[in-house]
Amino acid sequence: MEDQVTEPEAPARRGRPRSATASRAILESAYRLMATSGAGAASIEAIARDCGASKMTIYKWWPTREALLIDAFLHHAETMLPLKGRGSAIQRIRAHAERYATALAGEFGRVQLAVIAECITASGSAEEFNARYLGRRRTAIVAIITAGQVEGSIAATADAETLYDAIYGALFYRSAFAIEPLTPAYARELTELALSPR
Repeated sequence: MEDQVTEPEAPARRGRPRSATASRAILESAYRLMATSGAGAASIEAIARDCGASKMTIYKWWPTREALLIDAFLHHAETMLPLKGRGSAIQRIRAHAERYATALAGEFGRVQLAVIAECITASGSAEEFNARYLGRRRTAIVAIITAGQVEGSIAATADAETLYDAIYGALFYRSAFAIEPLTPAYARELTELALSPR
């Protein structure tokens, strides 16, 4: 199974096909605006102005502003936190969790919380964030954990979804509430506790 999460595809529509270059420019503008000025500054008008696209194009490709912000976050995550890698499954999960902890402690973490907040404000839940971003990343990482259990590099016998939640849920919890400093060492400790229980 391919571990790399692919960029979300917009529903098929009539007319000219989506330009990959234009789509990438829109996503990068949306993320940049959120990172530098906050999610509130990433309006459709501001994004269109920043990347030189028309508002009509953006509305044609994304059903809502929240969908665009989530996809922008996913696009950045794929670049910053790729899921492909060499080594055993446990080595790959450990390395990814360490990079994720580092990212959450900075700009990436602030943008993630802002996107979730925008979704909750608009719809009353984070369901769209899960459908367009979290669920897809979770599925890909769960597949790596499952492969590790099969190959023997992951000794834990709990189901892969529970192991994923034990690692990544704890990282998000510590990041969201600033309980303790979030470090690669903490991510490494979590990974060892969850995947290689003594």
